[in-house]
Amino acid sequence: MRLVWLRNDLRLADNPALRHACAGDEPVAALFIISPAQWRQHKMAPVRQRFMLAQVDELGRELAALGIPLHLLRVETFAEAPAALSDLCRELGVTQLYANQAIEIDEQRRDHAVTAALAEQAVSCHWLNGCCMLPPGRVLTGSGEMFKVFTPFSRAWLKALDEEGFVIHRAPTARGEPLPWQPLAERDFVDAALGELTADPRWPVGEVEAQRRLNIFLEQAVLDYGETRDFPAIAGTSVLSPYLAAGIISPRQCVAALQQRLGYRPQSKAQPGFVWLNELIWREFYRHLLVLIPTLSMNRPFKPETAALPWSWDPDAFAAWCEGRTGYPIVDAAMRCLNATGWMHNRLRMIVASFLTKDLHIHWRLGEDYFMSRLIDGDLAANNGGWQWAAGTGADAAPYFRVFNPTTQGQRFDPQGEFIRTWVTELADIPATYVHQPHDWLRLKGRQDYPAPMVDHAVARVRAIEMFRSLEK
Repeated sequence: MRLVWLRNDLRLADNPALRHACAGDEPVAALFIISPAQWRQHKMAPVRQRFMLAQVDELGRELAALGIPLHLLRVETFAEAPAALSDLCRELGVTQLYANQAIEIDEQRRDHAVTAALAEQAVSCHWLNGCCMLPPGRVLTGSGEMFKVFTPFSRAWLKALDEEGFVIHRAPTARGEPLPWQPLAERDFVDAALGELTADPRWPVGEVEAQRRLNIFLEQAVLDYGETRDFPAIAGTSVLSPYLAAGIISPRQCVAALQQRLGYRPQSKAQPGFVWLNELIWREFYRHLLVLIPTLSMNRPFKPETAALPWSWDPDAFAAWCEGRTGYPIVDAAMRCLNATGWMHNRLRMIVASFLTKDLHIHWRLGEDYFMSRLIDGDLAANNGGWQWAAGTGADAAPYFRVFNPTTQGQRFDPQGEFIRTWVTELADIPATYVHQPHDWLRLKGRQDYPAPMVDHAVARVRAIEMFRSLEK
């Protein structure tokens, strides 16, 4: 018996672990482990848990139709996984375990412990690369080190991909008679606090849905992506991040579809489609960093010297940011959107992260954790990378003297205030002329239903720059 352990790779197509497990004639079973306490410890958002478990339900039905049973185990923490897996392997007569490699440090430690535990009962473990186009460690500098700046990494990544190419693994074919599948909603594996185990209607699960979104984006938006991607009121992005984070679609599938759409793989900014491909390479960059620099999984800055920065931990200021009560409309709209939907446009993520760290001077770790606790696409590598970039502590971070002005960012990327008025209901009737600086208009109307700016951006910017300059002394 071969067992394939599914984690953040909840798909049939282009799943190396599943494909290799099904390569022989031996019976195959699948496994998904539910770890509620560990998920809470990792700040996994309830909306992401529901989305993931709804996809597990979908995948369980699809596997059952192929004659492959999907077993579910519940262990509260990763520490319990080796013993639980050993028991299951003994019960099923498993001789080989297949899984796609995890990149986070806790998950890697769990997998090492599983390997050791299963070796005692002669079960061999096969760990494959299912999360990256190129495996972490493949793209290094001439001296054999990980790139610390994105642009040379991107060039080396493209060169390596040209040299090696890539293969899309086909979904397995039927391996026996269809099997019954009991929906998760009828089982007691999952915490009742998560509510109905159905995904948000804004985010239908399934590989068909992921492919549909990808195809629509490539047909309608990819050629204009460089011009439209920064405007939250425009449908200019692929909105595939939740599907990539759960592994419902793979980066290889995305790149292959882009190549098919264009007839080539873009290599520079001068070529249509490159800007979106470069976003996928950013995703690879952060994932490679997480594997090769394990301290990034341990709440430590990429630049060690920035650990000495005098960050604030002000709970009241942090709460105002979380709840969208800062008095800066684009920041407040973004945070209210996040709280209501579990998702935030990428430009807005940069704006609110800059505001928290450079205007309120609050530690990026608080923002990183809050995002993970709310995002449907919460992914440690991308989330940590983005927060450290915004805070000035990370790889290829913006220079510390580059501080986003929240007002001009709103004026530039939501010029008519469409996004702001959607989410900041107090400003729903405000003219576009005043929407980014509404306070004079509100005073004229005798209204006090929207908060005053909690900080003066010009003053806060100077303080942020002084914080970083003090490290040079």
